[in-house]
Amino acid sequence: MDCLREIEGKQAHDPLFDKIMNKSSRRVFVPGPVIVGAGPSGLAVAACLKEKGFPSMVLERSSCIASLWQLKTYDRLRLHLPKQFCELPLMGFPSEFPTYPTKQQFIHYLETYARKFEIRPRFNETVSHAEYDKAIGFWRVKTVGKKLEETEYMCRWLVAATGENAEAVVPEIDGMGEFGGDIRHTSHYKSGEEFKSKKVLVVGCGNSGMEVCLDLCNYSAKPSLVVRDTVSILILIKHRPPPPLSLYNLIAKIKPLKG
Repeated sequence: MDCLREIEGKQAHDPLFDKIMNKSSRRVFVPGPVIVGAGPSGLAVAACLKEKGFPSMVLERSSCIASLWQLKTYDRLRLHLPKQFCELPLMGFPSEFPTYPTKQQFIHYLETYARKFEIRPRFNETVSHAEYDKAIGFWRVKTVGKKLEETEYMCRWLVAATGENAEAVVPEIDGMGEFGGDIRHTSHYKSGEEFKSKKVLVVGCGNSGMEVCLDLCNYSAKPSLVVRDTVSILILIKHRPPPPLSLYNLIAKIKPLKG
């Protein structure tokens, strides 16, 4: 299990080892798994490994943990599932947290979690390439830093905890180039305050689309909602507890557009 000792042995007895290795200006040997991503999953993996006595290194391209939550979410966001289904291993939510914690409460929980398990990610390092090198039996994980400096991490195990929706997906829509108004993905939406009294078209009636419409209504905007069908709305009404402005009142205010 001692990766560093294994590498030292290869250096001493394999004449081709140095030739294979001397390709990067800066190299770091990691005596444990490299975890790509410092979101909830990456933190949970690092904590569970540490609890079992295994060291790890977490690489994060942003400047903070849970960057999706901290940098790409709207202000009124809450967990969409009760907190007992969202807590990370080995540490539950504080008892005083509501059933559906707010964005700020969830971020505080994750930061407390990282401190408790002494998880210190290497921030501002974007993984540009990862490949298993059969010649030496190690993963070679290359990153690019904030100042474009390159680093290569050598490890026996690699964990990808990069999330399923970290990148915005914006479809090409006819007329976008000629449209003079603001077009933005929800990852760039913060609050309905800037849209007060304005007409806003929201595309999509999933959790984010419905909450954005609710937020716009709370700020006296005039949203219209593009709905593929009515199933999502009915499920939300049946299973989600009513927020400050209930979804019944929300649907009365917005104008669903089938398409």
